[in-house]
Amino acid sequence: MGNKQEELETCVCLQGYDLIGIMEMWWDGSYEWSVGMEGYRLFRKDRQGRRGGGVDLYVSDQLECMELHLGMDEEPTESLWVRIKGSTGTGDIIAGVCYRPPNQEDQVDEALYRQIGAASRSQALVLMGDFNHPDICWRGNTAGHKQSRKFLECTDDNFLLQVTEEPTRRDAMLDLVLTNKEGLVGDVKLKGSLGCSDHEMVELNILRAARGTHCKLTTLDFRRADFGLFRDLLG
Repeated sequence: MGNKQEELETCVCLQGYDLIGIMEMWWDGSYEWSVGMEGYRLFRKDRQGRRGGGVDLYVSDQLECMELHLGMDEEPTESLWVRIKGSTGTGDIIAGVCYRPPNQEDQVDEALYRQIGAASRSQALVLMGDFNHPDICWRGNTAGHKQSRKFLECTDDNFLLQVTEEPTRRDAMLDLVLTNKEGLVGDVKLKGSLGCSDHEMVELNILRAARGTHCKLTTLDFRRADFGLFRDLLG
């Protein structure tokens, strides 16, 4: 992000975004003094032990928010999660940002999937990220590689909707927006690249999350279903 910071601040000033999620920042301790933006609170998770990667989330200081820790501290996932308090009459929203390196180890994928599962149990979730699964066909819900199929299983098991519809890096759809509530995310657009990046910026609107109401209607909890058994029976 170093050489793109000024362009980012100009873009944010013109558009007035409430949330800005960034993947692959390549930040380390030398950037402590230069990454803040006036009017925003910064949450960041740098890659540990090697160069590259990392994620951050800028949240408007007009919003009440707090960072969530959904996994164990030693889990090496490049993800962070923030709870944003809803205004009167609306529920809270969990905003997440994630970078999944290509060929990430299976155990790190599993740690990430546990975090996604925990976040998806919230009333309203918006997860932005570069997951590096170019072989997934979202229209047909199919994938060619084992790791991509595991990611599809995670989204299916947690009832997540993927709302990005256009390629974000050349012909590949790498940068995704996932939500657990239909109608929560709208007006998803690609807005060109920042600096010399080969990824498109994704712009979206998060609509109001209605506060949950209580009722006496009994329903089945599909999240507790044994989907592995279902797959075996169908197979």
